[in-house]
Amino acid sequence: MQVFLIVVPVFALIAIGFGAARTGLFSETAHKGLSEFAFSIAMPAQLFRTIAAPGSPGFDPLGLWGAYFGAILITWVMATLLTRYVLKRPAADGVSIAMSSVYGNVVMIGLPLSVAAFGETALVPVALILSLNTPLLWLAGMLHMEWADRKPDTSLSSLGRVLLNDLVRNPLILAILAGLAWRVLGLGVWSPVGKVLDLLAQSSVPCALMALGASLTRFRIDGQMPTLATLCVLKLLVLPAVAWLLAHYVFRLPPMPAAVVVILAAMPAGANAYLFAMRYQKVVNSASGAVALGTILSALTAAVLLAAMMPG
Repeated sequence: MQVFLIVVPVFALIAIGFGAARTGLFSETAHKGLSEFAFSIAMPAQLFRTIAAPGSPGFDPLGLWGAYFGAILITWVMATLLTRYVLKRPAADGVSIAMSSVYGNVVMIGLPLSVAAFGETALVPVALILSLNTPLLWLAGMLHMEWADRKPDTSLSSLGRVLLNDLVRNPLILAILAGLAWRVLGLGVWSPVGKVLDLLAQSSVPCALMALGASLTRFRIDGQMPTLATLCVLKLLVLPAVAWLLAHYVFRLPPMPAAVVVILAAMPAGANAYLFAMRYQKVVNSASGAVALGTILSALTAAVLLAAMMPG
C-alpha cells in the first residue's frame, strides 16, 4: 500500500497532463509555459532551497557518482556491443542507442519519486547526480558520435563550446551551483525569500509531471522492434540492476542514497535522449518509442523497485 500511494499519484499527474494535451484542454502555448515554469523556475528553486539550507544533510559524492555513472558506463558499453553484434546496425547508431539506454528522465519523474519515497533529504543525492549527469552524458555522446562518424572537420574545441553553451543555459545546473556556493559561504536564506522558495518548490512536482504528460503526445511508440525492445530492457532493467549491485556491493552506500541511485537509474528514457537522436538523425523513431513506451512501462518497474527498497 505504501508503494501504491507513492507511485500512483506521480503517474496519475502524468496521465492527467497527457489527457489535457490530447483533448485540447492544454493548448500548445499553455503546455510550453507550464514546462518552462517547472524546468526554469520551480525545480531550480526547490534544488537551490535544499542545497543552500545550512542544515541540509551531506553525502560523500564519490561513492554516489561511482555507483550511478559506473552503471551508466557499463550499460553504455553493453548497448554499443549489442548494436554491433546483435542488432547489426552501424556504429553511429550505437551512440544514439547507448544514449537512450542511459539518459533517463531523472528530473521530471526521478526527482518526484525520490522525494515521495524518502522525503526532501533525497534532494541532496539527486542534486549531486544532476550536477554531473547532463555534462557528462552530452560530452560522452558527442565524443563517441564524432569518433563513430569519423568527421575530421569537427574539433574538440568546437564540441567543448557546444557543451559549455548548453550548460550555462541550464537552470538546474545553475541552481545547484548557486546553492552550493550559498551554503559554502554560510549566507543563510532570509525568511521572506525562504517562503517564496517554499511556494515555488511546492509547485515544482505537480507542474513538472503535468508538463511531462503533455509532452508525451509528441512521441510515438515506433521504430524497429528489436531496437526498441533493446532500449527498454537496457534502460528499465539492466541499468538499475547494475546500479543496485554497484551501490550495495561495490561502493556500499547508505540505504537512502543507494535507493536514490537505483530509482534514478530506473527512470525511462527522457526527452534529451530523443533530442540527441534528432540532432544526429540516428535511431530517431526508436528513441521516440523508448520515451513513450518506457514511460508507460516505468509505472510498473518503478513500483517493483520501490517495493523492494522501501523499509519494512
